[in-house]
Amino acid sequence: MHYRHHEHPENDPSYKGLTVNKGVSDVPTINPYAKPRRKRKKLTAQDYVEGILNQDISILGQAVTLVESSLPAHQEIAQEVIEKCLQYAGNSIRLGITGVPGAGKSTFIEALGMHLIHSGKKLAVLAIDPSSERTKGSILGDKTRMEELSVVKNAFIRPSPSAGSLGGVARKTRESIILCEAAGFDTVFVETVGVGQSETAVHSMVDFFLLIQLAGTGDELQGIKRGIMEMADGIAVNKCDGSNVEKSELARRQFKNALHLFPIGESGWSPEVVTCSAVEKNGIPEVWEMVTRYVDFVKKNGYFDHKRNDQSKYWMYESINEQLKNDFYHNKKISTLLRQLENQVLNDEISSFVAAKKVLETYFSQK
Repeated sequence: MHYRHHEHPENDPSYKGLTVNKGVSDVPTINPYAKPRRKRKKLTAQDYVEGILNQDISILGQAVTLVESSLPAHQEIAQEVIEKCLQYAGNSIRLGITGVPGAGKSTFIEALGMHLIHSGKKLAVLAIDPSSERTKGSILGDKTRMEELSVVKNAFIRPSPSAGSLGGVARKTRESIILCEAAGFDTVFVETVGVGQSETAVHSMVDFFLLIQLAGTGDELQGIKRGIMEMADGIAVNKCDGSNVEKSELARRQFKNALHLFPIGESGWSPEVVTCSAVEKNGIPEVWEMVTRYVDFVKKNGYFDHKRNDQSKYWMYESINEQLKNDFYHNKKISTLLRQLENQVLNDEISSFVAAKKVLETYFSQK
């Protein structure tokens, strides 16, 4: 048989009536016409600040990513950017929004957000997602749920960092507020899933705290933690549409009566209750009117600035606590000692208090 090694032996004349076509050589996997990607220029802190002040949304997004990063090099630049942006921040209304899962928060935020955009406002929507600590992933998926708002000009939507302690996520959200305000956003929404301690964190960074509620879910007042009710500056009973209108009105009266049982807060404001339908866009302007009435009221009596000063002080101490905690638990000697002492405590060889005293003495003796 006379065939070349690279051809098919079946094409030899001795195989009558059989031919095998030549194969096609592999197509290159890299597009020969593709231009090499330009490397993104490494921005300095000053570049970020200039971009933010020029209202460049792309640079604002990159700066927020820096704030969320836990890399020391990123944090160093982020803190410098925040410091330089501080003097341009503070000129917005900060609205905290909470409610049990299923209350229609995303639809509500989109409806209220679009109402504000149409009236000439610039809106940033940030989120605190406490569940991310457990799952290491965001459960909000805001951008996919707010289709209209996420593509509109003058709106910036940012889900929360997808990992980290609630304190860490909350601090980063507060720092993101500063950057958004410096970029010219005059309204900031901070959303939280209505679970856990996240309400307290949101309450400590906003001017007005709005609770979204539903009617027709059985005993309305049973489903609310007293603490959240006490924090609320206003309640919006959502999904007031169709056959739910009467129930919503009844729920509104029940909430109004319940709020009267609480002493009036330091602000001197009596929390209000309104009904709305985020789907049908009914009652949405009234919700915003309630917020602006509150802001006018507390600006007149001086509580607005007093509360913001209190919040700044609160976050200073929160940052100290967080950094001390991180320094303690990331200390190699301490983590080794903790494991040993933990076993001794479990084996009843040493009491919890003595173990704690030992580990703290070791920690402070290193300083």
